[in-house]
Amino acid sequence: MAHAFPKTLAALLAASLLPGALAQTAAPAPAPAKASPAPVAAVSPVTDRTVSGVAIAVSRAVGGQLVSCPSKLKVSRQAVCLYTKRAPAQARTQIRTALGSQALGDWKLSGPAANPQSGSLLVKDTAGKAGAYVLSAPLGAAETLLVVDAVSAPAVSKPAAPAGVVRGQPYLLGKDLVGVVNVVGLGGGKFRMNVAGQTPLTVTAGQKTAQRGTGNVDLPLAPATDGKNLIFPLSGLRALGCTVSDAPKGVTVDCGGDSVGVLPIVF
Repeated sequence: MAHAFPKTLAALLAASLLPGALAQTAAPAPAPAKASPAPVAAVSPVTDRTVSGVAIAVSRAVGGQLVSCPSKLKVSRQAVCLYTKRAPAQARTQIRTALGSQALGDWKLSGPAANPQSGSLLVKDTAGKAGAYVLSAPLGAAETLLVVDAVSAPAVSKPAAPAGVVRGQPYLLGKDLVGVVNVVGLGGGKFRMNVAGQTPLTVTAGQKTAQRGTGNVDLPLAPATDGKNLIFPLSGLRALGCTVSDAPKGVTVDCGGDSVGVLPIVF
């Protein structure tokens, strides 16, 4: 799950997991007097290495017992939930001490300052970045539920596709071709593309047919525009007498002996 901000889940924990709520999920036996990593050894194979390591450290610190995660919590399949017979404040202190420099800062608490109800703690992965988090919520004066889950990077969304572009096909912005192709906006979705030594090509957004002098040229895909820039299909550069070759980063476009390295856009 994406770790947008731990207080969201921490608040949900405090609101939904009143004493007895845990019994609906899994009725834990009394925690052993001494901490034991044995329950955490049964962590599901889908749990990632950082979460597994943190869960083991947390279990050892507070004598946690592995339980099923409450269905009300929107945690990932990697999440590990632990029950401990420790007061929330005591559990947080023991966990923070056990994690040491692996913890990123200190607990972020929610609820009254004098008696915070829940807390969250970010934990580093092996690369030193936030890789997991621990949530704590009270189940009673001396009972705490702990959740360990992975921090997921937010999904990178693809740029919005302008009208007329074909999904999955590479395009170039007209301004990316500066130095090899001179692109001039003519208004109304029309653009003139000029390569030195050749007759200019006039293209229109949304139309596969372009004009060169008094004749027409068929393009493999129709150009598009975002209202300002020409968005030209990479495959259409052949109509300008240009060649395209792969480069370590993107492609190299060669037109009339001049070349430029560009990174195509795939919508």
